[in-house]
Amino acid sequence: MKKQYIILAILLVSFQFVNAQFTLEGEFRPRTELFGNGQSSTAADGSTPWLQTSVRAAINATYKTESYTVYLGFQEVFLFGDRPQISATGNGNFRVQEAWADIKLAENWSFKLGRQPLSYDDQRILGGLAWAQQARTHDIGILKHKSKSGFALDAGYSLNTFGDNIYDTAALFSYRELGFIHANKAFGNFSLSGLLLNTVYQNGTDDKSSLLTAGLHAKLKAGAFGFASNIFFQNGDRVGDVAVEGALLYSLDATFKASEKVTLLAGFESISGKTDDSAALFPLYGTNHKFNGLIDRFYVGNHGNAGGLVDLNIGAKLKLPKGYGLTVKFHNFTEESLEKESLGNELDFVLAKGFKGFKLVGGYSHFFEPSSVTGADSTQNWAWMMLVIKPKFLTSK
Repeated sequence: MKKQYIILAILLVSFQFVNAQFTLEGEFRPRTELFGNGQSSTAADGSTPWLQTSVRAAINATYKTESYTVYLGFQEVFLFGDRPQISATGNGNFRVQEAWADIKLAENWSFKLGRQPLSYDDQRILGGLAWAQQARTHDIGILKHKSKSGFALDAGYSLNTFGDNIYDTAALFSYRELGFIHANKAFGNFSLSGLLLNTVYQNGTDDKSSLLTAGLHAKLKAGAFGFASNIFFQNGDRVGDVAVEGALLYSLDATFKASEKVTLLAGFESISGKTDDSAALFPLYGTNHKFNGLIDRFYVGNHGNAGGLVDLNIGAKLKLPKGYGLTVKFHNFTEESLEKESLGNELDFVLAKGFKGFKLVGGYSHFFEPSSVTGADSTQNWAWMMLVIKPKFLTSK
């Protein structure tokens, strides 16, 4: 009954603030996917794929005054069939997804405190991971500055402990402490961002390890052309005192708007792999599904300390009749190591259509295994279809 009480409380509060800046919104996002045939890892010969439907169901409330903004987001993620029909309990996935307050300190300064996503630039290192039904949030405080000249600065710090001074986890995504500084400046059609990110890990003992990730993100628009580039390095120690020495990520993406209906895409990314002296670079808290192919063979809970990756890709975005949009992309993957061993090729299709009040999106990805992989199923693919509805229950100003 706890979740019903929470939702009822939000509804009652909405009526209390009906004359203020209050917004009550929701999200219903079911997605059906074909798993077990190459998504995330190679499917063995004779494997049997299966269909699975997951749902994000959320209710979000925003209350804004001249001096502060408060946001509360409640969410449940469930699978079709994960709960018996007459069960008296839920699946345990109902939670406070976001809960934060952004307090105005001065004309160009504020402090944002609570559970919130961190999403910067192209989300390569810090991203909200909205593709995953559960998404990604951090419990953190951020001092924020934004000037009229186009300069923005965020400085954040998070400390995670449970009742004592020990944080007991061996997971690369879970940290004891996280501190970052992100700065961005726009210069007309060019913008430049810098990120310093320090992560402290602790694995059930007094020993800690610290990993520094730092780099730049640049964007340029020049007529019909658009360019975006990243360069990041990591140095320090992963969780468990695994040494990382000068690991690198660098990339360049280009777009060309050939016409009102056709945009051409091309990109390159190199991520360093493990060596005798260093572990591989890992993109940490980014939206990794967005990069290196949609079938998620690389850096989505996998490939964490392998031989690195070089991703060469080309594609196109097409505006089709009747409001349809199609994105096609082809990737060629090789190891970053000197051997440049082939890691396969991938072809991605995404088709989207907006309707009045909702959106349908679907996709198909086909992975071509390299000849060095033996015992793989002859077809390596993944398909999905998603409905997105974001109703606005109440808006008052």
